[in-house]
Amino acid sequence: MNLNQTRRNFIRNTAIAGAGLSFVNPFSIHAAVRKSKMKLGLVTYLWGQDWDLPTLIDNCEKTGLLGVELRTEHAHGVETSLTASERNEVKKRFAYSKVICLGYGSNFDYHHVDQEKLRWNIEQTKEYIKLCSDIGASGIKVKPNTLPEEVSKEKTIAQIAASLNEVGKFGQDYGQEIRVEVHGKLTQQIPNMKAIFDQVSEKNVKICWNCNDQDLLAPGLESNFNSVKKWFGETVHIRELNVGNYPYQDLMNLFAKMKYDGWILLEARTKPEDRIAAMKEQLEIFNRMIGVT
Repeated sequence: MNLNQTRRNFIRNTAIAGAGLSFVNPFSIHAAVRKSKMKLGLVTYLWGQDWDLPTLIDNCEKTGLLGVELRTEHAHGVETSLTASERNEVKKRFAYSKVICLGYGSNFDYHHVDQEKLRWNIEQTKEYIKLCSDIGASGIKVKPNTLPEEVSKEKTIAQIAASLNEVGKFGQDYGQEIRVEVHGKLTQQIPNMKAIFDQVSEKNVKICWNCNDQDLLAPGLESNFNSVKKWFGETVHIRELNVGNYPYQDLMNLFAKMKYDGWILLEARTKPEDRIAAMKEQLEIFNRMIGVT
């Protein structure tokens, strides 16, 4: 039995059952009442980038953001340079806290024309998959960054998909989800992301919705969302819910409609003086948006 997973399920189920949370489904004429299973967590960019691991865990507990994606090269220090005993210490820190380590936010990408650079990114992804497994996490975030002009769009899309299939297959042996962030000047356009995933065959390779302005391009948010929702994984990235013009309420409604039960992760861009207060504020806004009172 995977004790860490059992613990996660216990915390998740207890939180949901104990809170008695519900929301009104706006897509039904009769407005059926259901329980929301979406949860708000944190990406360490930018609000947690300078917190060491104990501080990060403590601040997540204080604010109620009980899932965290560890972004690369941040003060938490969770990198492949850790020894086996150090990795086990990271795992134990999370296991003895209320906070779930959801995984690792890497910068590995697979669009490169230079095949040596491509191979390096694939092999490094595999090393961090091992790290995620060792610390009790469930996945790694990767991304495409562009479609190079010097080769055909179709060739790059096929290369990205093949790379994702390779790391996905590798990740299956470690129980890891490969979360592909909708990212990059051209690759963050939803039709291009869909074209990539039309060629992805490994079931543990998923899309991490990223709340880009390109999501709103014709034919619009709902159509773009629906075109790729079958590939959504355990994590979604958002920015501050009360900053900018992105239609977050519409997005939350779409997730509620599909009964999404994953983690909505705050990838903050602002620099508030009091980050603890800001995190609490974001949780309050999030709870209102999904109908939790």
